[in-house]
Amino acid sequence: MKAFGQIEALAGKHHGGPKGISAALRQWQVDTDIGSKKDAKLLAGMAKAVFSSGFSWEVIEKKWPGFEVAFDKFEPKKVAAYGEEKLDALLKDTRIVRNGAKIMATIENARFVVATAKAHGSFAKFLANWPETDQVGLMDHLKKNASRLGGATCQYFLRFEGWDAFILSGDVVKALIREGVVAKEPTSKKDLAAVQAAFNQWRKESKRPVREISRILALSMGPKGRA
Repeated sequence: MKAFGQIEALAGKHHGGPKGISAALRQWQVDTDIGSKKDAKLLAGMAKAVFSSGFSWEVIEKKWPGFEVAFDKFEPKKVAAYGEEKLDALLKDTRIVRNGAKIMATIENARFVVATAKAHGSFAKFLANWPETDQVGLMDHLKKNASRLGGATCQYFLRFEGWDAFILSGDVVKALIREGVVAKEPTSKKDLAAVQAAFNQWRKESKRPVREISRILALSMGPKGRA
């Protein structure tokens, strides 16, 4: 595994040096003050990630104002209280993507958010207080306790809502293989632990947030690398 400075130099070779890397990183900035966010915003982020999984992000984005209205602006307690009548109405609502499993997942996730907020003060505080060196543990928790929030869906939710997350895109996985962190796409607990350890080490070396390390790994794979 190379020192991160060497990986960053490789990314710069493909993308115009330090200035090119900085420009690429600016394209994907998010609000990282996650602890101050409303739980409704985070439930909306969960729903957007779930509905976008296996579907067109552009279509979901275009229809999102309709989602906001249909799901009562994603107020967790309101969505958590949805019953059969509301579920039936959502299944007929043309303002949203009428996928029954994903609609039900959003209701279940609202109940998860409400329960977590009851235990931690808010769901936002729960996320903000989770150790930044243990994304793998957070992903495992969300996979087990939330609905349809595993794998890439979870990673994109965390990244877009401001938790300092890596994303195991194709290019990032290739870079991790190149660096000898894993031999194939990491899915086992052992491989995911190795990935976490590598990101923690590079974070310590570079003083960069993990989201930037993840992107620079992707950029190091060539001119089109992104994550």
